[in-house]
Amino acid sequence: MAGIESRCPIGRETYMARNDRKALHLIGGEWIEAGEPGESFDPATGDVIGTYSLAGAAEAGLAIAAAGGAFTDTGWKDDHRLRASVLNAMADAFEARFDELVALTGLENGKVNLHAQIEIGIAPQTLRYNAALALTEAGRAAERAPGQISLTLKQPVGVAGIIAPWNSPCALVTRSLAPALAAGCTAVIMLPRQTAQLNHLIAQIIAATKGLPAGVVNLITGGQQAGEAIVASPQVPTISFTGSTATGRAIAANAAPRVKRLGLELGGKTPLIVFDDANLDAVTPTAVAALTVFSGQFCMTGSRLLVQRGVAAKVAQALGEALSTVRVGPASDPASEMGPLIDKANVERVDRMVEAAIAAGAKAIVRGGPVTDGELAKGAFYRPTLLEVTDNQADIVQQEVFGPVLAMQVFDTEAQAVALANGTEYGLAASVWSRDLDRQVRMARALDAGTVWINGWAALSDQFEEGGFKQSGLGRMRGLAVLEDFIEHKHISFVTS
Repeated sequence: MAGIESRCPIGRETYMARNDRKALHLIGGEWIEAGEPGESFDPATGDVIGTYSLAGAAEAGLAIAAAGGAFTDTGWKDDHRLRASVLNAMADAFEARFDELVALTGLENGKVNLHAQIEIGIAPQTLRYNAALALTEAGRAAERAPGQISLTLKQPVGVAGIIAPWNSPCALVTRSLAPALAAGCTAVIMLPRQTAQLNHLIAQIIAATKGLPAGVVNLITGGQQAGEAIVASPQVPTISFTGSTATGRAIAANAAPRVKRLGLELGGKTPLIVFDDANLDAVTPTAVAALTVFSGQFCMTGSRLLVQRGVAAKVAQALGEALSTVRVGPASDPASEMGPLIDKANVERVDRMVEAAIAAGAKAIVRGGPVTDGELAKGAFYRPTLLEVTDNQADIVQQEVFGPVLAMQVFDTEAQAVALANGTEYGLAASVWSRDLDRQVRMARALDAGTVWINGWAALSDQFEEGGFKQSGLGRMRGLAVLEDFIEHKHISFVTS
């Protein structure tokens, strides 16, 4: 996520001042207003910024039918060159509306300008990588014996159900949609009400993509009823879901009767493991970024800090000073370093977790918490918090906070660091800080995590697999493995003589 410099989107002030937005569903190439009405809010101020209709089971059914018709009737599934061309055109379309996406992400999602640019910049990269996969990923052929030849074909499974969360809708939708389209599937996307206006803008970009047949991609803003309808539908053989572990378990249970394909990226509790030979000058800014990017509302947020005893006091002091000076504010203020949480309900939830941790014995090195004075009190702002914890079974260590709260623990030996790091139900990612190459390799092999960064954090790439061990998920969301959620392997055997 490094390497993107902040810049002010063109027309940001004018765009953010609009309050006439109406988010609609995209179904079968048409804009549909149906479902329970609701209002969209700016989490920095609580102001209403638009309206939406929340899809239920009926709207999900229409979207599924449209995707099914497009899979059968458009020729989409059989034309890999068309798919590659459309994915590249879609990348162009996202790039053309980059500034608008950044502005609306700041307004509705709360991300400060730099963080919004990071998210929006991911989408076209993902689309272009999967355009290449559409052209290069193929079956194979072999002669088993004289006169006996076998072919393996890769065929799309059908309609893909894609359910993504509010914390990074643009990046997470394209992460699932791009490989689904590359494989030849059609799609039904469900995004939540918290980002209804962003959902509509994403749908506009998709709908305007040159060459995309109507109905290949359908996007609705929905809630539990719509999601359950997609998961239960016999016309949707594969589900790609990003969200909480609890919801992922429910999806797996509901999908089981039809033995559906599942790609699940779920919760995380990423440890940053700092040994006494680490470059501490690099640890502090990275740990701050790992906690504050997307306001801690990120599955790979660096929410645990494991520090070897010899440098623990020094790290705690430096990190405490750095976190205390993080400038919290709205996306409209260029000086803001971290935006609000998605809403005040989440501010209250996060603070209850912090209060419970302190009551259970955690020491507050930096007690951030809700902003309750001045103009920022209107919004859902939460200052970064650093707690020192000695009990690895404490809830603040074991549970995903999804906010800027860091639990620090001290260890003595490498074996103890591994035991602490692996001592949760999660296994999405981990970060190891040491100059010792042998230790780097040992730790990377020993950690129960789908991604391990050495002397860094959040170095993600479309070319390499991303996903979790244990309760952090099932399958992989990037790399070559991502296509497995969307294809069938068909073996054809020929006898030629």
